[in-house]
Parts: sequence; structure tokens; C-alpha cells
Amino acid sequence: MTDKEVDKYMTEEEKIKKAFVDHSWAEIHSEESWRIFKVMSEFVEGIDRMSKIGPCVSIFGSARTKPDNPYYKMAEEIAAKLVRHGYGVITGGGPGIMEAGNKGAKEQGGKSVGLNIDLPFEQRPNEYIDRDKSIDFDYFFVRKVMFVKYSQGFIIMPGGFGTLDEMFESLTLIQTKKIAHFPVVLVGKSYWGGLFEWVKNTMLTEGNINPDDLDLVALVDTPTEAVKVIDDFYAKYLLKPNF
Repeated sequence: MTDKEVDKYMTEEEKIKKAFVDHSWAEIHSEESWRIFKVMSEFVEGIDRMSKIGPCVSIFGSARTKPDNPYYKMAEEIAAKLVRHGYGVITGGGPGIMEAGNKGAKEQGGKSVGLNIDLPFEQRPNEYIDRDKSIDFDYFFVRKVMFVKYSQGFIIMPGGFGTLDEMFESLTLIQTKKIAHFPVVLVGKSYWGGLFEWVKNTMLTEGNINPDDLDLVALVDTPTEAVKVIDDFYAKYLLKPNF
């Protein structure tokens, strides 16, 4: 049984105590060597399978959003519009908003990519991912590299901590010029508005971001507006999704 399999059966207290246990050099070397090779294998598989995928937009959002939720329907419509405009769609591969994104792409005959993460709850691959474009990950950081490396834009639907993590990862890399200034679109002004009022009134006021950093995101309320931000961005560079 691997360490990961053992961890599944440990209580939170046991996991915390395990972090303070002294290990021999042989144990550390064996465990960390295995982990390094596992990380490498995830990078290799991800890059190999994603490198020829073509222009795509990532859609982030909650795994808990139900199909009768208006945001589910909006994510489905956004994905469908993106496909009709020539883009593929990448999601986290699970239920909720991720399922909606894959469904909208699949039903329009577009590329439907799912970057699945192994979690103890919530996550399961949805049925709308293309069979050859479903990739499984154990490590969040490897998965996030794939999102960022192979996306030409980011649509952020309402979500929880994971969605915030993906959004701020993208914004940080754009802000620090580690990746190009790809469009980041937040859907749902009533959901995201308070957060970005705090960003403006607190983070900016304290001098922790620059005024120009506020321009890194666009807040919209409709699928048409969301896709228009993507289209308008690339129109400035005379680029279309077949580049």
C-alpha cells in the first residue's frame, strides 16, 4: 500500500502527528524519490497530451453547483458560445460548473478537456469530457500548470476556495509577467463584486497592488458579455482561434 493509500485511512490527528515524526535518511530518500518521479510523470503525461490541443479557454467554478442553478446554465452557454467562436474548453473535469462547461462544449462538437484531480469527496470525471482529453492528476500544482500553460483565457464562475485559488494563480502569473496578459473574466457581478470592492478599497489603498492591476479582470453578468471579452481581446492583435 502506498503512502497516499495509507493517508486515506488516517484521521486528521494521525496525519498531523505524522508530520512531526522523525524519519531515517533511507525512509526520506525512498519516499521523496517516489514522489519526485510521480510528479515528473504527471508533468510528462500532461504536456504530452495537451501540447497539440489548440486554442482553449479554461472555465473555473464550483463542483457543488447543481444543474438547475442559473450559473450552471450560464457556464453551459458560455462553453457552447466559445466552441462556436472557435475555442476548445478546459475544465477541472468534475461535476457542477465543470460539468456544465464540458457539456456545453461537447454538445457543440468542440474540444472538451477535463483535468481531473483525485479528491476524497466531490470530484469524479463527468461524462462530457472527450475520451482522449481526460487527464488525471494527484497534485494540484501540476494540474494548475496545465490550466495556465494551455489556456488562452480564463472564465471564472462562482465557486469556493478552489476557484479562488485558480483565479488568483492566474492573476498572479499575469501580474508578474510570468505568462502573457490573457483575459480573465469573472461571471456574476453580485457574486464577485464585493470581493473586488475589497481588493480596490483595501489592497489598493494599502499599496499592495498597483492601480493597473485592477484592469487584469473583467466583471460581467451574461454569457454573451463573457465571450465578447475574449473575442475583443484577441481582435486587438488580429488573432483568431485558429492561430
